[in-house]
Amino acid sequence: MIDNSVFPDQTYVETVLAPLFDGVKTHFADHMTTINRAHLVMLNETGILLPDQSREIARALQAIETETDVAAQIYTGEYEDYFFFVEAELKRRLGDLGGALHTARSRNDMDHTLFKMALQLKGEALLEQLNTLSQVLIEKAEKEADTLIVAYTHGQPAQPTTFGHYLAAIIEVLNRDCLRLNAALEVVDHCPMGAAAITTSGFPINRARMADLLGFDQPTLNSYGSIASVDYVTGLYSAIKLAFLHLGRVVQDMAFWSSFEVGQLYVPNALVQVSSIMPQKRNPVPIEHMRHLASVTIGRCDMIMNTMHNTPFTDMNDSEGEVQQAGYGAFESGARMVALLTAFLPACSINTKNVARNTDAACITITELADTLVRDEGLSFRQAHEIASVTARAVIDDQVSLSAGFQAFSAAFEAEVGRSSILTEDCFSDAVSAKVFVQRRDRLGGPSPAALGHALSTYAGEVKALHALQSTRKSRRIDANARLQTAFLSLTES
Repeated sequence: MIDNSVFPDQTYVETVLAPLFDGVKTHFADHMTTINRAHLVMLNETGILLPDQSREIARALQAIETETDVAAQIYTGEYEDYFFFVEAELKRRLGDLGGALHTARSRNDMDHTLFKMALQLKGEALLEQLNTLSQVLIEKAEKEADTLIVAYTHGQPAQPTTFGHYLAAIIEVLNRDCLRLNAALEVVDHCPMGAAAITTSGFPINRARMADLLGFDQPTLNSYGSIASVDYVTGLYSAIKLAFLHLGRVVQDMAFWSSFEVGQLYVPNALVQVSSIMPQKRNPVPIEHMRHLASVTIGRCDMIMNTMHNTPFTDMNDSEGEVQQAGYGAFESGARMVALLTAFLPACSINTKNVARNTDAACITITELADTLVRDEGLSFRQAHEIASVTARAVIDDQVSLSAGFQAFSAAFEAEVGRSSILTEDCFSDAVSAKVFVQRRDRLGGPSPAALGHALSTYAGEVKALHALQSTRKSRRIDANARLQTAFLSLTES
């Protein structure tokens, strides 16, 4: 007979307690050590613990840290997780004094602080990767500022632009995604320690000092929200999801552009696999890996956010250890995708021969012919549009390039307007030139060299500013760790 009166039930051990124990020791043990040290320093500084008490606990903590092989610990049922293991060791070494370290704190505020400390490291690493991607794309866009491509709308050839202009569009969105991720990390940067279970503590704790020692920007303001609010989780994973949703759309373009029929993007051999049976095939399979890694990352973010759906506004396991650990997969798959994209795009080039072929075949410069007729002939845009449309249909039917379509244009113009056009053949050639098309789009946001140069300079400034914010946070945490080490060691030596 199974004894159901004794905790823990074996099935509960196997399905919940043991996995949680392993997760805590894997992901949070170092952060728990840091919190223990900071909390002891704060208890000593506020007089909640006497100097002699603080010294004994500090020395015991130091000994436990030195003597314990955390990775070798397994769940036996004796301790729920590493926290209780440390507390039991303190009591074994110090007697009742060992329980004094937990004065004025709870597993509630500790857990959310642990989770935030882990998310800080992972989030900052991902943000740095995305920021690096942006910088790499800026450099690539500068090199490709004059490289003509066919821009597509609704899957059809639309207008000429440059590869640099296209990359600039990606950078602009990516920089906004980085700002969203940075804003989410600023929410993570508020320290819950001191909230205790729900309502803070009757002891004279110093929450600001705890935040300072742990490297946070500031304490959370509301103690209930410190343990009930999960927006630091949902906000962060929402920001990550958006970044990969947007990057996934770019990857889809790469798949389309590199197809045999379009042939606009050339993927170098180092990023191409040959079919095992069809020797003529060049398969740019990294594109597929980037696409599915982006989708997997989005799915993992959705999993975390959906877990929070319809949960109570209180402390709950739905937002804690096991869920937090599951979410780390999003950082892993996301990091792989960004690393691959950062290597892939700079290595690719534009097949200018195919671009010229598709530009001519699809008459994608015809909009500028219509614009020229409005400017030079004084026609309404609708009249000009009709002439341009008839011209395009004629050259496509005759299977000649648009640049050879002056006679077709002249006939269309005379039929619509009732007189000959003042445009010479040279003026017509300029009006349907892809290079001229781009040069004339010199307004803010356009592909002309001046407009694109201004945009890229702006994006570079955004990357630099975001990097500075990250550097400030990184320096603050390094400095905080140094202050904590000094303060803690002074307890052991007093």
